[in-house]
Amino acid sequence: MKRISVILTVLLIGSSFSFTPAQHTQKLLQQDNIEAVKWLSWEEAMALSQKEKKKILLNVYTEWCGWCKRMDKATFQEPNLARYINDHFYPVKFDAEQRAEMEYKGKTYKYVKNGQRGYHELAAELLKGRLSFPTVVFLDEDMDVIQSIVGYKTPQQFERIATYFAGGHYKKTPWSTYQAAYRPVLVSDE
Repeated sequence: MKRISVILTVLLIGSSFSFTPAQHTQKLLQQDNIEAVKWLSWEEAMALSQKEKKKILLNVYTEWCGWCKRMDKATFQEPNLARYINDHFYPVKFDAEQRAEMEYKGKTYKYVKNGQRGYHELAAELLKGRLSFPTVVFLDEDMDVIQSIVGYKTPQQFERIATYFAGGHYKKTPWSTYQAAYRPVLVSDE
């Protein structure tokens, strides 16, 4: 009997260390019926925006970008932030090296081969030729670029950015003023 208790204790302790933080987060998301950001295709977002006007959050990435992957895991899977993004934007994940043709404002954009890799003309257009990843582009309800935000952002940093654009604060309040006055409500400063 003592032997069974020892074995069960060892198994219980061992299993408690077998969950990684990512698994724990995923488990919490499933338990609370919360999901990470629900990424749409470009075409889906365009179709939805015809029915109901909403800003677009365009996550521009590449497959080889390590900081893009980190932002996907850390920032875009933070439950409260993900819920906020899903509620206030049409979130689109856009591979800057994809080969499919895309339409934007009546123009067709294509993939351009450049050495071993290449780039998509739409990525170059939206990023104004500055192909740096990750970059998040905010488009207004008329599909005009509001702003591009370059580089990895933590959930805490991205909360400020997302609320600034979703709430329309960018129209009247300078970023430095908004950032200094903003108090986080979605993501804790851990």
